[in-house]
Amino acid sequence: MRKLYRSRYQKIFGGVCGGLAEYFDIDPTIIRLATAVTMFVFGSGLLIYIIAWIIIPLDPAWR
Repeated sequence: MRKLYRSRYQKIFGGVCGGLAEYFDIDPTIIRLATAVTMFVFGSGLLIYIIAWIIIPLDPAWR
């Protein structure tokens, strides 16, 4: 069973987008662009990102 973790490798700021990309097995750039669009268009993206950064644990394994 897969679990959602913040990435240790695909991180720019916190590893949330990299962790989501690893979980859904897609390119991290797509997640980062979607996050940026959400931040600028809807205005709630930054708050959601910070909450995800707090809630999602860091990947315990160094793969």
